[in-house]
Amino acid sequence: MNNLKTVLLLGALSGIFLFIGGMAGGQQGMLLALAFAALTNFVAYWFSDKIVLKSYRASELPESEAPKIHAMVRELSQQAQIPMPSIYVFEQDSPNAFATGRNPAKAAIALSRGIIQLMEEAELKGVIAHELTHVINRDTLLATIAATLASAIMFLGYQMRWFGLLSGGRDDDRRGGVLGMIVMAVLAPLAATIIQLAISRSREYKADAGSAQLTHNPEGLATALEKLTVYAKRIPLQATQQTAHLFIVSPLSGKSLLALFSTHPPLEERVARLRQMRLS
Repeated sequence: MNNLKTVLLLGALSGIFLFIGGMAGGQQGMLLALAFAALTNFVAYWFSDKIVLKSYRASELPESEAPKIHAMVRELSQQAQIPMPSIYVFEQDSPNAFATGRNPAKAAIALSRGIIQLMEEAELKGVIAHELTHVINRDTLLATIAATLASAIMFLGYQMRWFGLLSGGRDDDRRGGVLGMIVMAVLAPLAATIIQLAISRSREYKADAGSAQLTHNPEGLATALEKLTVYAKRIPLQATQQTAHLFIVSPLSGKSLLALFSTHPPLEERVARLRQMRLS
């Protein structure tokens, strides 16, 4: 059901993208929107992992520097029957982690220096298993495509608002009129954002459950999430809104208005679900 829901939501995002392109330029606009969507998804598919690792200045973590982490990732990867992903570290004190890559054979897990220093072994293992589950389920690719489509819709909506305002009072029945265009230009990006959040949140719950299954210890991740709740607010991560969906906890969760549009479900709910698994 989770996978079907994700496919349907991605389809809805693509539909909004084509609809807003059609409103802006009729059939030609729809074709241009389709071409733009194909191009952005091509870039997201082939280059998103390299772009995000570079944007956080992440470097490969040598096994000689962190043998326990490498052993942990190797053990969990073998248990999950996937190739061992590359391991990266990015030099930020805020504890956080993310996975990237279009498939298990081209995956990478990135850990902040802060999370390596803060977590106990069982907690870090829970975090790594969470990220590995994202890799197994190809969540990073799905989330990146969703974020790319949502960003493109926001960009088109922004352009349409300016077009509608600069059109003065002229009406165009074929396109629903200037007022209709402005209303759609506001509503379409909002709908795109809500759909993107629904995709991201559903995948986070699934990754938490996958971590509990891989480690046979839901308490490890539950405790890690509780620590991250405290430290993520105390030591903010220097992150962009475009990449917030990748992290195990939202780096924007402490920023008032942005918290309302978080790409992650409430941490309290995630912890409660994990503890319920331990009791069942």
